[in-house]
Amino acid sequence: MENEKVTPKAKSDWFLRFVKGMFIGSGFILPGVSGGALAAVFGIYERIISFLAHITKNFKENVLFFIPVGLGGLAGVFLLSFAVSFLLGEFETIILWFFVGCIIGTVPALWKEAGKHGRQTKDIVILVVSFILGFWFLWKGSSLFGQVDQNFVTWMIAGALIGLGLIVPGLSPSNFLVYMGMYKAMADGFKTLDLGVLIPIAIGGLATVLSLSKVMDWVFSRFYALMFHFILGIVFASTLMIVPTDYAGFSFLGFVGCGVLCFLGAALGWWMSRLEERYVPED
Repeated sequence: MENEKVTPKAKSDWFLRFVKGMFIGSGFILPGVSGGALAAVFGIYERIISFLAHITKNFKENVLFFIPVGLGGLAGVFLLSFAVSFLLGEFETIILWFFVGCIIGTVPALWKEAGKHGRQTKDIVILVVSFILGFWFLWKGSSLFGQVDQNFVTWMIAGALIGLGLIVPGLSPSNFLVYMGMYKAMADGFKTLDLGVLIPIAIGGLATVLSLSKVMDWVFSRFYALMFHFILGIVFASTLMIVPTDYAGFSFLGFVGCGVLCFLGAALGWWMSRLEERYVPED
């Protein structure tokens, strides 16, 4: 084991992937935020899909790569389940501006990734179309669901939505769980480690991810530029949907706080993207 030294670069890379995992995990608990979109802007979405579609290929290497991502995702979900109710309850507008900033800061990296194999007129067209359709779907989504009973089957459906949030970038599963009246119960289940909530969510999520990953891998292998421009349009739409519109009772300091948090989020997103370019090995 002499050759397997833990270098400073390896430590930085491990920590970077852990932090990215925390952000991706936030997409499973924060309304308006997509874990799949964050995985895309952090440069690991395609690798996640490829790994899930071909689990036995480079299994050890991929498992070691994704351990910090998975641990970060679990940490993000668990910690945010405690914080999300308080922060969004007390400072919803300001906190949402922080997440808007985070996504804005990573858009240049996603734009660069989308054009990695060239950019044609049809790619821009698909970007515009996906933005319009994504915005319409998210805007009208609240009318698709009503209050539902909470049982094993509906929690499996919730897990399937969470899985879709990873497989389909831009889709925010928490939005639909809010619409279905299951969001608060889910956050409480994560906080208390309620197996009656966690087990069916895990089953639904894993089944969805494993069944759809091969489809997404096939799409990427044949329509890389089109798919990433489609993702970019969805990211734009989902970001626009979480921009706060209610400023009732806001003071001047409140507006300043929104601007500062948005700037800090954008700076953090840009920094994470720069670290990705620096530490992730080239193919």
